Amino acid sequence: MSIDTPATPAHGRTETEQEAVTGSLWSRLRPLVLRIHFYAGLLIAPLLLIAAVSGLLYALAYPAEKIVYRQELTVPAGDRYEGPMPLADQIAAARNVRPDGTVTAVWPATGDRDTTRVLMDAPGTPEGTSLAVFVNPHTGEIRGELPSYGSSGALPLRTWLDGLHRDLRLGEFGRNYSELAASWLWVVALGGLALWLGRRRASRRALIVPERGAKGRRRTLSWHGTVGLWAVVGLVALSATGLTWSRYAGENIGAVQDQLGGATPSVSASLDGSSGGGEHANHGGGGTGGAHQGTDVGIDRALESARAAGIDGQLSITLPGEGTGYLIKETDATFPVHLDSVSVNPADGKVMDELRFSDYPLLAKLTRFGIDAHMGVLFGLVNQLVLAALALALILVIFWGYRMWWLRRPTKGRSPVGRPVPRGAWRKVPPLALLVLAAATVVIGWFVPLLGISLLVFLAVDLALAAVTRIRARRTAV
Repeated sequence: MSIDTPATPAHGRTETEQEAVTGSLWSRLRPLVLRIHFYAGLLIAPLLLIAAVSGLLYALAYPAEKIVYRQELTVPAGDRYEGPMPLADQIAAARNVRPDGTVTAVWPATGDRDTTRVLMDAPGTPEGTSLAVFVNPHTGEIRGELPSYGSSGALPLRTWLDGLHRDLRLGEFGRNYSELAASWLWVVALGGLALWLGRRRASRRALIVPERGAKGRRRTLSWHGTVGLWAVVGLVALSATGLTWSRYAGENIGAVQDQLGGATPSVSASLDGSSGGGEHANHGGGGTGGAHQGTDVGIDRALESARAAGIDGQLSITLPGEGTGYLIKETDATFPVHLDSVSVNPADGKVMDELRFSDYPLLAKLTRFGIDAHMGVLFGLVNQLVLAALALALILVIFWGYRMWWLRRPTKGRSPVGRPVPRGAWRKVPPLALLVLAAATVVIGWFVPLLGISLLVFLAVDLALAAVTRIRARRTAV
């Protein structure tokens, strides 16, 4: 080939011809994408708005929690302390104020000004939560009691906002809202991206920056498109990570992850039927108050063994139960993460099993990073501020979307919602492309069930409206 000859693709078209074909394909696809984006945005946007507002509040709950519960989370400022008391003594102090509770786990104080969190199963505690008794690690003073939820130790404020974001505080039924929102978010975001990139504009600058001097609907569209462009990667990531622990799509994602060998491993704390021997249950004050029957070297000795094995920093210690030993985990999910864990035999204080985060399968690591980023803990405050910015961007994009819809409504006539995108857009799509789209839709609809079901509902409603329109047209003609 001569260097002066234009490059020709393998299928025989020149670059100019290929651009014409590509442009023609997009011109046929655009009405279909626009129709899906319009109706999905119109009907799903209220759910996305709820998720965005509650997500914004949840992201801000992390710093707010440190202020609202500073009494429980910190020791008195200005006091001088020589060092922390043994954990067994701190547990004993917590048991003295709540003798009706059974200690299940302990989160030792990380810094000099932090309190130790002793977790209990106690009467009156909301289902799914533990009672956290906050102990001054230097004096044994009880700083307060609060319900604690989940592995992140969410306190009442964050727990309430988490429930609002996850299921509108309606239980299992309410989880359908968040899964439906997460199922459609990536569709709306990517559809909007395609429409924005395929739009004709006077300059490339207008692609990434709102147009100066634009007015009316054009100005609103400019802000809607540019802010959506900047936020699209984060929104798709939120959609994907949100689906990982959803009810229906989450099960499918977990099954695929297991089949690919990416299941999250766990350390074994089983004693293999051995109770450790001995007649003095819970010796040393480190037991659970009756669950473990056998000799117990105590929580402080178990902690020493874990630290000798390299487990240190922010920790969670689950106390022995029937047939299990101590389970000691690092819980610092801030990047770079420290999530190693070991189990310790309560009979002799020896490490029984250990698991390093570096040994996790790649998929398990990526899943953990994604979920922690979605929750706002992977990069600490920076992560939380980014989540808040994404939530605010989504709120604004939805507002501008409804604003455009409102601006294009007719001021006269019977239709209050404005001129819809014309039907029959799918007929303009080339048969091969339509076949590929249909196959992809079926696969995605099966994998993300609420997306598939809602899409079928939209289609059924649309066909019904089309039938009604045809019947009215015939009557008018007669």
